[in-house]
Amino acid sequence: MGVPLRQQLAVGSYLIKQKLKGAKKYPLVLMLEPLFRCNLACAGCGKIDYPDDILDKRLSVEECLQAVDECDAPMVSIPGGEPLIHKDMPAIVEGIVARKKFVYLCTNALLLKKKIDDYKPSPYLTFSIHLDGNKERHDASVCQDGVFDRAVEAIKLALDKGFRVTINCTLFQGENAKEVAEFLDYAMELGVEGITIAPGFSYERAPQQDIFIKGRDVKELFRGIFKIGKNRKWKLNHSSLYLDFLAGNQSYNCTPWGNPTRNVFGWQKPCYLLADEGYAETFQQLLDETPWEKYGTSKNPKCASCMAHCGYEATAVEDMMKNPIKGLLTAIRGPKTEGDMVPEPVPVYANEKPASSLSGIPITVEAMDS
Repeated sequence: MGVPLRQQLAVGSYLIKQKLKGAKKYPLVLMLEPLFRCNLACAGCGKIDYPDDILDKRLSVEECLQAVDECDAPMVSIPGGEPLIHKDMPAIVEGIVARKKFVYLCTNALLLKKKIDDYKPSPYLTFSIHLDGNKERHDASVCQDGVFDRAVEAIKLALDKGFRVTINCTLFQGENAKEVAEFLDYAMELGVEGITIAPGFSYERAPQQDIFIKGRDVKELFRGIFKIGKNRKWKLNHSSLYLDFLAGNQSYNCTPWGNPTRNVFGWQKPCYLLADEGYAETFQQLLDETPWEKYGTSKNPKCASCMAHCGYEATAVEDMMKNPIKGLLTAIRGPKTEGDMVPEPVPVYANEKPASSLSGIPITVEAMDS
């Protein structure tokens, strides 16, 4: 697991406090999204298809830090858009670090060489650099040549300057286990702290809808990856049970309140991935007013086939807290790569009758005599 002991202890202490308080819904990672504007137009992105007046909006330093305080999660992920475009991002990061929250600043790294001296190395700051596989695969997914090489250059620069660096890898249609394994080997050779890896979510706003892996194909792919990786020292920034879930060995419901999202519209219902379900003004209102029972792979067609870590990592962590021996054994042996998989969730909505409407009423049209 590519997470330093200091961070593991801080997060573990936080989780124990929540259990002692009897909290039923609590955040693990705040998804702080201060802008949607980006300097790339990736095929699988669902965040940039907004009019310019929305893309030009920014959360202020004060709004960002208020969200951090209001939510009080031990970790803060700053995705986008491209966060390094935000002129006040150094002040936002500095404020979060001062609160001793672990911040993952997500970036495509195109601006990192220019902006890196605006930041100071800290055990609380990690640059999470987006790489969706090897050079050919990544440049294709971001729809621009040369991005992979510039990202690798930025990774080496950040490591040389003493920053924590991780890689954020999203897998799309057409991947094969051998190719992904070779990429993970290469990432480890770069010297990064760890890698987050997950299947892409099929955003409704994404420019290309045929690039997403779904259903059993996702689990077969991850089984193939993990089978190759049995004797390789990959540092994956996930709990062992989440990785086992990706391989089709755990039956989980998502925990969307585990990774709440604050963006330019407010607190997003129910999660980072669904953009048109409404917003709350405060974090407490998000917890109290979101109809959580409406969401999940078996409950909502918009959630079908989702296995993203922002929905399921918190579930896996909760399972680990309840079943530590299962989590420990899974961590030791690695995800199961052979045998039966858990059954696919049966969609409740598939049996729902459509609402009655005039379209269901037979109409007879008689010709008038001329």
